[in-house]
Amino acid sequence: MSSYFVRTLREDPADAEVASHKLLVRAGYIRRVAPGIYTWLPLGIRVLRKLEKVVREEMDRAGAQEVLFPALLPKEPYEATGRWEEYGPNLFRLSDRKDAQMLLAPTHEEMFTLLVKDLYSSYKDLPAILYQIQTKYRDEARPRAGLIRGREFVMKDAYSFNIDDDGLDDSYEVMRKAYQRIFERLNLPYVICSAMSGPMGGSRSEEFLFPCQIGEDTFVRSQGGFAANVEAVTTPRPDPVTQEFSPAHLEETPDCGTIAALVDFSNEHLPRADRKWQASDTLKSVALTAVHPDGGREVFVIGIPGDREVDLRRVEAALSPAEIEFATEADLAAFENIVPGYIGPSVCGPNAPKDAEGNSTGPKYYLDPHVAQGSGWITGGNQKDHHFYDFVYGRDFDADGFLEASEVREGDQAPDGSGPLELARGIEIGHIFQLGRKYAKALDLTVLDQNGKSQVVTMGSYGIGVSRVLAAMAEIGHDEAGLVWNPVIAPFDVHVLATGRHADVFDAAAEVARGLESCGLDVIYDDRKKVSAGVKFKDSELLGMPFSVVVGRDFENEGVVELRNRATGERTRVPFDGAVDKIAYTIVSAKED
Repeated sequence: MSSYFVRTLREDPADAEVASHKLLVRAGYIRRVAPGIYTWLPLGIRVLRKLEKVVREEMDRAGAQEVLFPALLPKEPYEATGRWEEYGPNLFRLSDRKDAQMLLAPTHEEMFTLLVKDLYSSYKDLPAILYQIQTKYRDEARPRAGLIRGREFVMKDAYSFNIDDDGLDDSYEVMRKAYQRIFERLNLPYVICSAMSGPMGGSRSEEFLFPCQIGEDTFVRSQGGFAANVEAVTTPRPDPVTQEFSPAHLEETPDCGTIAALVDFSNEHLPRADRKWQASDTLKSVALTAVHPDGGREVFVIGIPGDREVDLRRVEAALSPAEIEFATEADLAAFENIVPGYIGPSVCGPNAPKDAEGNSTGPKYYLDPHVAQGSGWITGGNQKDHHFYDFVYGRDFDADGFLEASEVREGDQAPDGSGPLELARGIEIGHIFQLGRKYAKALDLTVLDQNGKSQVVTMGSYGIGVSRVLAAMAEIGHDEAGLVWNPVIAPFDVHVLATGRHADVFDAAAEVARGLESCGLDVIYDDRKKVSAGVKFKDSELLGMPFSVVVGRDFENEGVVELRNRATGERTRVPFDGAVDKIAYTIVSAKED
């Protein structure tokens, strides 16, 4: 410790929001360079390399082979797949001295595809699974939580290549099981959730989420085993309504610019005979704008029950790669029949008046799937202080389609019928996709099949956020005093502390440290002579090694050393004679467990 490149801090960094960020900086594992960009210090590098070792071992065990691509790449392959534009502002773009456009890779699908295209030409070459552990770059608008969402991060990405869909299914299952083994070896809790593919494309998609209150992802699960990211939850369609409704009628509804005010007014002035009006009887039409990667803005309107809110993330997942925001006054100015606050379906999509060419004069109109065929609603009258009543879907208005738009709520039914949903938060630590043929088609990756015919290869993609997993391990492995590392990835197996003032204490501690090293353990030895025992204990707890050995007062008085288990707090007095063997056995057993 007297020469090791580490300095601990007693105060949390000002920009740190979560425990992993605070402790990794305070304990000298990482240092901030800029928002979302960190330097790895010696302690951090040791944890990162041990984590990578676990990932490599399981990738190799699954039959994957490691390669390494550059992070600096040419524009053309990404232009061919459309992602040069699709990634939008998240992509780091630059030009070299010859004005050739380049990028810092956010992910490497194109490079893997071109590599296989360059070397393989026959079905006999397949299947193949390649992977790398490489730094990625994404220009996050709001980097946060230290390593959990950064602009530069370490990722393991793997890709499978098969001649047909059956082969892709097999490769997908191989990688899925490999991921389960990785997280089980790390003793990191996870939930496998159905997910949206987003800009990656493809069909089947699953996320591995670490359940955690600080997580950015919201997921749902049922007692019956259903689990999905909220963006991937589909709403079970309600049965058609067979009730007869009165003809639609427009009513004056002064000062009813909100759902609550509309419900109160309706109950007071336009009461129904069977029960009171509720927010769920209203259909609110919410104007949104899709901002496409090329900067184009497209306005559309979503109709959802008034007791629910629009979840922009769910809409964005469905319309990726566009970004979704609420429509502005300038966006709506292009539609003369739209009255903000009183928008109704009769001026949108297929219901709007037509122009001379027969085209709708209103924005496209979508419905949330909670809206049943034949259901009647109170909805916007398209003029200030007016609403339609008994406005029936399928009789009085139609839609351009359905779009999952409303928030998923606790108690909603799982789409597979497995019961009510509960909501939780989590950190995405892995994501696997069945990419299919999107990238192979775009980049002309084909091989000859058994009949000598050219076939487009089908692909899978499998990513683990290695640096994010490290942060997740710190989130689950800490207490008020500091980090508590899992022995599998701890930077050192044991922390030896000399806490006396006399030379014989330091000689004995050095002997213990050398003996434990000779047993194959990674040892850090606090040999600092002018540092108090209290400071050494605080540093040891902050650094978080699984075990510590204290050579101090008890050694001087009784010839014993103390073995401390960081996770359990258990303390064991061990006679100095034979201490190395006993301590080594205890530590090795814990690592094997």
